[in-house]
Amino acid sequence: MLPWVVHRTRLPLLSWRCVDCPSESATTGAGRFRVNANGKLLDVWLLVRCVRCDRTSKLTVYERTPVSSFDPVELHGYHVNDSRLVASTLLDPALARRNRFALDWTDAWRLDAPPTPLDEAWPVRVEVAFRDPVPVRPDRLVARGLGLSRPEVQRRVKCDVPMRRSRIAGFTFTLMSVR
Repeated sequence: MLPWVVHRTRLPLLSWRCVDCPSESATTGAGRFRVNANGKLLDVWLLVRCVRCDRTSKLTVYERTPVSSFDPVELHGYHVNDSRLVASTLLDPALARRNRFALDWTDAWRLDAPPTPLDEAWPVRVEVAFRDPVPVRPDRLVARGLGLSRPEVQRRVKCDVPMRRSRIAGFTFTLMSVR
């Protein structure tokens, strides 16, 4: 069985319309939070920048939340702009729903796949593992990993998961020989 691993290479872009220019993409850049205190209540925002005009906007993480309800380690992470906290916050589907944006994973991941030995006995089994929750369609992933067209992937690959539906969890497939 051949092991394939999908890695995140950077944080994805946000599909989000800028209010100043016609751009529809934003980035978290190095990742920064803004924490604002109002008495005993805190607001926490994740700052994002337009990729075209560099305008900074805010994504609401917490709004008017009592300071006592925060985990001290998490609150410290917001103050020091912890990169792991930035990534986990950005990848949270609830944040995307609340702030009405989608993630654009184009060129934000890579596939580590050893070369497929074509001289071995057919069929060849491949196990795909995801190190990060990168949504990828299995047919596109297999086409990239094997250097095949997607129609050829449909003909030669047997898989228990839907090939045209994005996945963020591991799966296995079998590559059949050319007929």
